[in-house]
Amino acid sequence: MPDSQKEPAPVEFAKAIADNTRQKIMKFCCCNWRSVTDIVAHMRVTQPTVSHHLAILRDAGLVDVRHEGKQTFYRLDRKRIVNCCGVLEHTFAPDE
Repeated sequence: MPDSQKEPAPVEFAKAIADNTRQKIMKFCCCNWRSVTDIVAHMRVTQPTVSHHLAILRDAGLVDVRHEGKQTFYRLDRKRIVNCCGVLEHTFAPDE
């Protein structure tokens, strides 16, 4: 099973989404493919800052990545978010 398909660790997921900048990136990338250039312009932060946050989201498996020539596009993996939230619920609030 590829790393991006592993069962998410609750703490890793929580850390990935805990940052305000990453939350804004996730919201902006929900439902649409966005280039790094688009994300930088929308966020009004530097490209290295955006790349740092995208790497964390990518490592957590929370964004899909697509390459077209020299550009890289990102989109929120909504199914992964739902799965991770379910893991948090099961871990911290299991059915009695």
